[in-house]
Amino acid sequence: MLVVRPAGPSDYESLMELAVLSGRGFTSLPEDEPTLRERLDLSKASFDGGVAPVEAWYTLMLEETDTGQVEGVAGVKAAVGLKRPFFSFRVVTLAQSSPTLEMRFDHKALVLVNECAGWSEVGSLFLRPERRKGGAGRLLAQSRYMLIGAEPQKFAEMVLAELRGWFDEDGACPFWDHVSARFFRLPFDQADLMSASTNGQFILDLSPRHPIYTELLPRAACEAVGRVHREGEAARAMLEREGFRYQGLVDLFDAGPTVSAPRDDIRTVREARVLKAAAGDDDFGEEALISTSRIDGFRAVRAPVLIDGGRAVLSREAMDALGVRQGDNVRVKA
Repeated sequence: MLVVRPAGPSDYESLMELAVLSGRGFTSLPEDEPTLRERLDLSKASFDGGVAPVEAWYTLMLEETDTGQVEGVAGVKAAVGLKRPFFSFRVVTLAQSSPTLEMRFDHKALVLVNECAGWSEVGSLFLRPERRKGGAGRLLAQSRYMLIGAEPQKFAEMVLAELRGWFDEDGACPFWDHVSARFFRLPFDQADLMSASTNGQFILDLSPRHPIYTELLPRAACEAVGRVHREGEAARAMLEREGFRYQGLVDLFDAGPTVSAPRDDIRTVREARVLKAAAGDDDFGEEALISTSRIDGFRAVRAPVLIDGGRAVLSREAMDALGVRQGDNVRVKA
């Protein structure tokens, strides 16, 4: 059975393996040992309640219980942009007109903004390629919303997700090569690692201060603005089913879109019910998403469940995977 569980320091080897598999542009999974170890330490402290709620970064592992192999990773940051800048480009329309010539033009431009400070973020969603079918990705993605719904007061009223931007087949990033590299004067991989492993001051120091007119950009860079990486379309579709929408914000480095939703309007947060766990002898009922009801010791699975009034009747295998006993609260999203 696949189970989503908290990540901790002992998961370093698995997390590094996933980071290597994730490839270029996956900023939250750099191939950097100190960064990944620090993230896992922070994850444990976050689940244990050892950091302030706004500083928490919960990392989740998707594990096959039969083998113990980690199949994927995801994360939830309680708040972004409070201790380090969280800049984006906003795609805006600048209108210019000439009454003398009786002409008007609308120009699209990119403007540096810091609009998302204090928002929560869901991200870091990555699975081994062989696990991207059969519902594993959906379980891992939705587990983030079950985590938020377990104790919503620990998260912001707005939640965002950044999607990886467009890279060519040869690994080149058109937006970086033609736009961002002109300001940061670094190779993409070095800037990407610095973004993940430093306080981000270099972004504040070097980001453009004036609008960038997209009509002046090479076609490849212009077409990359707001475009999702070929491997990110499924993730975008899952986010949109939960209620996330693109509102014109894109990443500074690769111009990938940022989507967002009010926390309480996220479908899984809104529709999950709190029920009492009850043990059944076999798998029966309709398959559903089931999680524990608290962040401490959080776990989530997809399994058959029979809803009987205020009870959720589960197989013993599902109860063991969740670590719950008869009468414990669980959250169920059909």
